[in-house]
Amino acid sequence: MNPLLKKAVEARENSYSPYSKFAVGAALETVDGEIFTGCNVENASYGLSICAERTALVKAVSAGARKFKRLAIVADTPEAVTPCGMCRQMLIEFSPGLELILANTKGKTEKINLSELLPKAFQLTRQV
Repeated sequence: MNPLLKKAVEARENSYSPYSKFAVGAALETVDGEIFTGCNVENASYGLSICAERTALVKAVSAGARKFKRLAIVADTPEAVTPCGMCRQMLIEFSPGLELILANTKGKTEKINLSELLPKAFQLTRQV
């Protein structure tokens, strides 16, 4: 198994998803090779929940990381799971060329570039 995907699988084990029962894990790799993991954390007020991808991103940015090369995501879905629209927009702010390793718990994987999932993304002219 890909080492980054393995970290995402491990992060999924910490998911707090009592409402949806939809546990997701993510592992975000910086251009320097540092890895930040995240899981989804739900709240009784659904709008306050946060996805695994954004958890990993916020942890990374709060630690000073700004440039990323790969993100692995895993969930128990029939097909490899993709990030939601909110996560796509947050990620593209920092790494439009981010490689995504999408997976399900049964071993199905797929690689795709973030810009393919969010073409013509909203971006200001400022560079990170």
